[in-house]
Amino acid sequence: MTSSPPKKQAYLIGKVKEYFSFTTRRIVRTPERSLEKAYECTLKIKDLEDEYFYGETITSDAVSESTVLSSVIRADVDKHLTIAKLRLAEFKASSFVLGELDRQNISKLKVVEEVIARYKASDSQSSAAIVPLLSGSSSNSSISGEFSSLDELDTAGDFQSSLGRTSLGRTISKLKTDFNPKGEENYIRTFRSSKAKSRIALRFAIILIVVPLIAQHVSKQFIISPIVSEFRESNNASPFLHNEMKEEAFKELNTYKETLEFQHFVTKSPELSEEAIEEKLAEKAEELNEEFREKSNSAVSNVFADMFALVVFGIVALVRRKDFIVLKSFLDDLVYGLSDTAKAFILILFTDIFVGFHSPHGWDVLLEGIAGHLGVEPNRSAINLFIATFPVILDTIFKYWVFRYLSRISPSAVATLKDMNE
Repeated sequence: MTSSPPKKQAYLIGKVKEYFSFTTRRIVRTPERSLEKAYECTLKIKDLEDEYFYGETITSDAVSESTVLSSVIRADVDKHLTIAKLRLAEFKASSFVLGELDRQNISKLKVVEEVIARYKASDSQSSAAIVPLLSGSSSNSSISGEFSSLDELDTAGDFQSSLGRTSLGRTISKLKTDFNPKGEENYIRTFRSSKAKSRIALRFAIILIVVPLIAQHVSKQFIISPIVSEFRESNNASPFLHNEMKEEAFKELNTYKETLEFQHFVTKSPELSEEAIEEKLAEKAEELNEEFREKSNSAVSNVFADMFALVVFGIVALVRRKDFIVLKSFLDDLVYGLSDTAKAFILILFTDIFVGFHSPHGWDVLLEGIAGHLGVEPNRSAINLFIATFPVILDTIFKYWVFRYLSRISPSAVATLKDMNE
């Protein structure tokens, strides 16, 4: 019983020492903790910029998907920016008293000050609020009416005003938006506009692919092929468009002759007379003649049918220009919405296919297939020259695009691309 008070006293002294030690450590680590919190907030701001604004500062030139979305994003940016400023002020005050930080924390400080200065400069340049300009018409209009002008076809909308309003003003503006009686109606209209954009883009993509293919096939089968066949037959044109087709026919005829001899030895059948062999060879030659005549007619028809399909493609793209702009914007949103790793993976995949180590074999097969489709004799010199120059030009264009545009739009994707290449 007598030992109980000393134990309690020792316990209390230990607790006081523990609390004092914890408080001391916390005070000593105040600069580092404050800077870390400010750094996390700036990283969150950068994540919002990368995800919704392609890495750009959220200004009047940025693009928003909807009124509701833009207001929510801007509120998040304001919140993170305010916390970063407060934590930065706390860091400066505490570091002035407690001393300097290491090199790693100095680099974090540079990032924080850079982001805050960027938004401070943006705020000083204008005084209007962020009001996204939504595309589309009323919710009762048809899908085609959703995009009645080229301005409305900007899928994500344009920020019409800039970032200069004060934090209090933006808060008031956000409250007005939240309590707007028509806020739900605006959200529904925006959702319908986005849905209409997706439907128009997918429908136009299908039209852009299917209509030229149907035009090519129908025109070839019912218009071009009969005309070409009649013209070539009336002019007694050769069944072979070039020497390679003739050599292929000769090889097939020789193969047929050797097959007859092989069957004679294997089946032990009576030997065919010279007249019988010549008769069979004549029948086979006539069959090959008709076969290659049809191939030649088909190749010539392909030239005109493909030209007609290209004309149809151009007409569709010209007539549906608004839908073409919607499709382009839809694809932009789809591509830029991918993660940086996915972007880097797709870029590496396409570069390896078209300009990689094994790409010459693919180009060789592709060019020979195109030549056969059009009835042109493959020229090995021209093919080798193309393979030696075009992938190099393509690779140069790709590297310039990565350096000029992708590094500005998505620097982290460029870094991921470099790491995956290495």
